[in-house]
Amino acid sequence: MAKIIFFLAVQILLVAAVSSTGDDEEHFARTIDRKLLGLHKKEKLTHFKVYWHDILSGPSPSSIRIQPPVVNSTTYFGGITMIDNALTAKVEMNSTLIGQAQGFYAGAAQKELGFLMAMNFAFKTGKYNGSTITILGRNTAMSEVREMPIIGGSGLFRFARGYVEARTKWLNFKNGDATVEYSCYVLHY
Repeated sequence: MAKIIFFLAVQILLVAAVSSTGDDEEHFARTIDRKLLGLHKKEKLTHFKVYWHDILSGPSPSSIRIQPPVVNSTTYFGGITMIDNALTAKVEMNSTLIGQAQGFYAGAAQKELGFLMAMNFAFKTGKYNGSTITILGRNTAMSEVREMPIIGGSGLFRFARGYVEARTKWLNFKNGDATVEYSCYVLHY
């Protein structure tokens, strides 16, 4: 309870400090005390593993192609797929739901199966409920291990940075459905 009161007090002070700056165009930015945002604390390194379920088939897909690839592309080049994929605790789709991976992937390589991945992992359970991490990077999908950067986060992952390692656990070549293990290493306050 004391943490919540302290957090609210800091937020009120921050809002008061920002609102008192006025509309002076010459002073649109200022340096603030790191303590106001909780940045004086020692950073934590959190590791967790989730399973990302990309379902393109069936009556209720979690991934929808919004832009087809260019004609005659064997690498999905130019294709864009929006996702709202389940993140689970184990490989099985019916295991505990941890959250959702929301964003898109786009075919960005002409000579190999390579995607630009832009997604948020939005956590829905436990200690991290309501928090997110943002992943933006290159995914060469046929490589055994793919590394992508974590470029930010929200909630308990504010000011997050780190990386994820993606490993395909299951892939249906006929319909494109896949399960990918994401091992996440996150530095945060």
